[in-house]
Amino acid sequence: MHEPTPESTAQVSTGTMPGPETVVELITQAHRSYADVTDGSVADYIPALAVASPDLFGIAAVGVNGRTAGVGDSEHAFTIQSVAKPFQFALVCEALGHREVRERIGVNATGLPFDSVMAVEIASDGLTNPMVNAGAIATTSLAPGRTAELKWRFLRDGLSRLAGRELEVDEEALASERATNGRNEAMARLLEGHGRMYFDPDETTDVYTRQGALLVTASTLALMGATLADGGVNPITQRRVVSEDTCRRTLALMLTAGLYELSGDWLYEVGLPAKSGVSGGIITVAPGKGGLATFAPPLDAAGNSVRGQLATKMLSRGLGLDLLASSPVAESTD
Repeated sequence: MHEPTPESTAQVSTGTMPGPETVVELITQAHRSYADVTDGSVADYIPALAVASPDLFGIAAVGVNGRTAGVGDSEHAFTIQSVAKPFQFALVCEALGHREVRERIGVNATGLPFDSVMAVEIASDGLTNPMVNAGAIATTSLAPGRTAELKWRFLRDGLSRLAGRELEVDEEALASERATNGRNEAMARLLEGHGRMYFDPDETTDVYTRQGALLVTASTLALMGATLADGGVNPITQRRVVSEDTCRRTLALMLTAGLYELSGDWLYEVGLPAKSGVSGGIITVAPGKGGLATFAPPLDAAGNSVRGQLATKMLSRGLGLDLLASSPVAESTD
């Protein structure tokens, strides 16, 4: 007798966001609760980021049904920075297969800061993970294309499909990052020494840097998150961007390493896959339900938005998104 494969019998946990009025009410409440928090500092190691207003604060949510809600500065444009990393991984994983990417890049959390050089040195065979700079640079080198321009086109087109619109580069921010990119360039050469670069290190670093300079909003990020929540189908355009299996692999990495060395604390408190960036963006994904994104430039010492973390923690519970939360099943009357 033929045994069914796990894929043919798998059940998927899904659900829905609360009704639109409830979503708007709760994100408005979260925005009001934390708008006056002044903790944290705007990133200043990249000059273009240092000029961001610390008062900016936006929250957006997009359900897998395409319903969108935003409050505050949810339409303010900022550079995507490290929030691109899970989506970049998903695109490369889709192209090459998750096993090959795992073998070449690694998937385990480093427990070290996002820009740690030491993480490469102490890891087994130079393996890190795609959520930190070293692993993301290595992932960039694996993007399909024989030239840097083809790799860039692959990544930009894919990220644009996830966003449901063509993403543009902030040229001023890109110039600023290129002028202060020595650490990432050195990291790429170190990876090359460990046999973990699969294209020219300098050209790869430049493609990686261009990717981080793409302009998004909190609403854009929420839609990109909702695409991962919807098994790889963009809820607005209805176009499939990546497979369901790729979404699962991506969310697993976001759970374990999306907030760098504070990922364990995040999972303990919020219970959702997430990714932060030094522009002040945080994206979270509730599989089967939707994406939630916040934007507030002041960061904590680990490089994560202070107000974004507070608001997301509140909304994870309020919107019923926490993957780890449960309550007793009502006793059966049968």
